[in-house]
Amino acid sequence: MKIVFLEPLGIAQENLQNRVESVVEAGHEIVYYNNRKEDVATLIERSKDADVVVFSNFKYPKEVISACKNLKMICVAFTGVDHVDVAYCKECGITVCNCAGYSTVAVADVVFGMVISLARNFVACNEVCRKEGTKDGLVGFELEGKKFGIIGAGAIGLRVANIAKAFGCEVYAYSRTQKDVEGVQFVSKEELLSTCDIVSLHVPQNAETLALIGEAELDLMKPTAMLINTARGPVVDSEALAKALHSGKIAAAGVDVFEIEPPIASTHPLFGAPNVLVTPHIAFATHQAFEKRADIVGDNIQKWLEYTPINVIV
Repeated sequence: MKIVFLEPLGIAQENLQNRVESVVEAGHEIVYYNNRKEDVATLIERSKDADVVVFSNFKYPKEVISACKNLKMICVAFTGVDHVDVAYCKECGITVCNCAGYSTVAVADVVFGMVISLARNFVACNEVCRKEGTKDGLVGFELEGKKFGIIGAGAIGLRVANIAKAFGCEVYAYSRTQKDVEGVQFVSKEELLSTCDIVSLHVPQNAETLALIGEAELDLMKPTAMLINTARGPVVDSEALAKALHSGKIAAAGVDVFEIEPPIASTHPLFGAPNVLVTPHIAFATHQAFEKRADIVGDNIQKWLEYTPINVIV
């Protein structure tokens, strides 16, 4: 089998090789590319003879997949797989696996970094302090006693819920599947949006979640509420969110994900909106998360070779 890593995965190649040492010892060929190329022609050239390809979050469309006649397995070194033509893979009998779980801790950390930064006006405080200013007009609020709403009760959402409970928040959740979680009250999306002080999104991107939060949903929120999106960009209507921030329909937002991967054009509507903290899709990205991801990639490949695949999407 020829296994091709189409990009670096955030750790040294030597460390990555250690994760797949048993695969090499079994006689399989592994090719590593030390740079990231996203154009179709390069992806085809790099993938054309591969039995297995590994990559993270760039688009891997039908045009590429159909040109790779030996392709049998795609290991997505990411949680979401909306950038892969999964339906076509299923049609062709190509196994698609992901690396769910590697970034659970990292993403939850960023949620609360954003929440606290917005609640306590850290960015503005940093700026005014450097200009010999004071806290006047920048006094924020504590999390204790606030109603914290979570949309999407998967692994990340539930970790966020546990941290929110530790801060003394009342925790509410909305999910397609209602769960029995101590200290978490499951309610309708409408009730959550209309009553919570903080709303954090943790849903995958699919046909059901596109523009999940639009003008109608933002209109339900309290004028003192904040919205945090570390999920996927298209689950929020950016134009509607910018409008809500400008008009004061909601108080603040923290956004780590956009309609496309960074770099994001400086003309993006959110960049001109007030009280919004933006980051260039960094929630998943920590040194520890990359190490965890490499472990999962190695396990995915090994188990697939043993005919007992794990983390299977199709």
